[in-house]
Amino acid sequence: MDRDEAFEFLDRTARGIAEMFGSSCETLVHDMGDPSHPILSIYNGHVSGREVGSTMDILGSVRELDQDALVTDFVNLYATTPAGQQIKSSTFHLIGEGYNLALGINFDYSSLVYANRILVDLMSAQADLQSAMWRGGESGLNDLLDECISAVGKPVNALNKRDRMRIIALLDQKNAFSYRKSVPFVAKRLQVSRYTVYKYLGELTGEAAP
Repeated sequence: MDRDEAFEFLDRTARGIAEMFGSSCETLVHDMGDPSHPILSIYNGHVSGREVGSTMDILGSVRELDQDALVTDFVNLYATTPAGQQIKSSTFHLIGEGYNLALGINFDYSSLVYANRILVDLMSAQADLQSAMWRGGESGLNDLLDECISAVGKPVNALNKRDRMRIIALLDQKNAFSYRKSVPFVAKRLQVSRYTVYKYLGELTGEAAP
């Protein structure tokens, strides 16, 4: 493969990648045989504002590259343009007798960063609804429990199993057990163990089953 064939291959590849990934993807062919690495062809050059003949790199620099950089592939590296775009950049060399060319790919993902921020904002919330319904801690659940105990008509220390089962059933009807930490709260108020509350709930489910 001579220099013209190598350039033709890289130029076709650059054009195809640019078309495939759209206007946010800049592709170009550099002459890496020259330390100033001038651009031989470029597609979607608006990403960096460069054109054929430019010796400026994606960082906006016109410095000459050292010998290692002139022959080293760089894959999926982060860069920021002088205009502030966030870029993923790769460079692939094609070296032959009498030539050193390189395919550059620079993908501007700035719009994706902005989109991600919008998605994060859309998905954020101050607190979960159940906690908010408590209106500052356990007061909401406490009010529900007071209502259910009043419906039974006995003080807590005079409740028997049937009374407690009725209270648990009333609480369940009011979806009280969908609140966080409802079982330990109810157990403490009814002066029974958490296991007992779960047992009563299980018995209620069994009674409801056909």
